[in-house]
Amino acid sequence: MAVLNLRPLAGGRILRGSQPFGLDAAATSGFLAEHGIQAIVDLRSELERSLVPWLVHDGLVHDGDGEPAAVAAPAVELIHNPLDPNAIAGSLQAVETAEDLGELYLGWVRLRPEWVADSLRPVARGKRTLVHCSLGKDRTGVVSAIGLLATGGTEDEVVADYVATTANLPDVLEVMAETWRLSVPSTPAKYFSPDLMILQSPEAAMRHFLAGFAKEFGDVGGFLREAGLTAVEVEALR
Repeated sequence: MAVLNLRPLAGGRILRGSQPFGLDAAATSGFLAEHGIQAIVDLRSELERSLVPWLVHDGLVHDGDGEPAAVAAPAVELIHNPLDPNAIAGSLQAVETAEDLGELYLGWVRLRPEWVADSLRPVARGKRTLVHCSLGKDRTGVVSAIGLLATGGTEDEVVADYVATTANLPDVLEVMAETWRLSVPSTPAKYFSPDLMILQSPEAAMRHFLAGFAKEFGDVGGFLREAGLTAVEVEALR
């Protein structure tokens, strides 16, 4: 298994993807090293993380008897920055159109602007950062969109990146469904149907989000400063 729906943004300073499906500790270390990842921003809820945890270096230096002897800086910084879609603005079940999906994203940004800023802070501090949620589509899509704009990307580049998830969704949904069936056998198969708008990534959804974001917040740099990044950090993203 692997991190699915994976691709670089902003000249490789940001990677976006899914959760780490089926990676043991050795495979995790290999994946992180292969991609030069210095920070992981995990956007999942506590429940989601418990089902598919990251098996990263614990930061402990062990002595000859195998006992912890000291604490060292971990090779990769693991940042838990959760947003639980079931506990914040809007109902996932109420998403029926692409515009509904874009409006859901706007609700997250309105209520949790600091969540976006915190997700991009390691990038601003010069770390090659993997940003991910479960599918790597919605929460990851919102952070990636604002991250791309902040690093000089155009609206069309943001939309193209968001829509690129469409080709990857069948494989991601298949693996996600199997993961949940193993952990929560009672989960209905319909929850993973590609016919559900909440499980799609149409261009109109991101266009709606970007238009609403520009109308409500204007300049992305100003939004990020208001959300908690310093002027130096915002400039560093560029």
